[in-house]
Amino acid sequence: MTTAMNTPVRRKRKNSLLSRRDRGVLAVMAGIPTAIHIAFIWVPAVLSILLSFTKWNGVKSVPIKWVGFKNYRSLFSVWWPDDVWPAIKHNLIWLLAMTIATMIGLLLAVLLDKNIKGSRVYQSVLYLPVVLSLAVVGFMWQLIYRIDDGFINQFLGTSSKNGGTDWLGNSDINLYSILVAAAWRHVGYIMVLFLAGLKAVDPTLREAASIDGASEPQTFFRVILPALKPINIVVMVVTVIESLRAFDLVYIASRGSKGTKLFSNIVYDNIVGETRRVGFGSAAAVLMLLVSTGFIFSYLWSNYKESR
Repeated sequence: MTTAMNTPVRRKRKNSLLSRRDRGVLAVMAGIPTAIHIAFIWVPAVLSILLSFTKWNGVKSVPIKWVGFKNYRSLFSVWWPDDVWPAIKHNLIWLLAMTIATMIGLLLAVLLDKNIKGSRVYQSVLYLPVVLSLAVVGFMWQLIYRIDDGFINQFLGTSSKNGGTDWLGNSDINLYSILVAAAWRHVGYIMVLFLAGLKAVDPTLREAASIDGASEPQTFFRVILPALKPINIVVMVVTVIESLRAFDLVYIASRGSKGTKLFSNIVYDNIVGETRRVGFGSAAAVLMLLVSTGFIFSYLWSNYKESR
């Protein structure tokens, strides 16, 4: 009897704080975006991986033929010297140009962080290109680069009749012309990222460096820049991925002509274009996915180590 009386009575588990209606709302709010994400991101990605091992022209009446790794072998042998390697070189040039644009964005962020007069206006003007879609940016710079009535040739007083430069038609310079437009848009985006990071830096770090006698450049490179490590990683990943997936601007400005063809153009030309080699284009897309995933995982791993 005594044992039974001294044994604490276990209380029934309390019901969840969320009502059935709340759980239903959460299920809908989380389930619909998840379903859309799976349908439009993961399903196409998995299908692309499967199609990369096949031969198919995209027509339903034509059967899909399994060819194994033939598309990947063709990618690195038959099409490498004439199509793949030139496209990779253009992507590397694009990456270098975006890296320079990133440095310019950092410089602008540092200048605007000093709260100079009219800094709000400068921020709005520099960020404006980011608001525009790549299609609009492409059409705008087409108007600037036209050989006869473009802004640059009109400013120089030249045209196709008196030796005007064909900025988008000349395969020696058309890639660099498009890179100017891409950098114009990229600088504002990077500037905002770095500016947000600079605003979040603890002011006592600057004060401590000043007390220790550090100059302004020393304070920035030895104190402020290391404190921006999370932002630096985000900017690096964004810059690399933007360079890999660049397509819209190039296609609108020059239709991926000679001198501007990027790796993404190879994917598009083979899957949607006239050649209709869906398997080969899917193999190229999978290669782009693997390279991009490597940088994404490095970013996630860095964040994981920071949280630990």
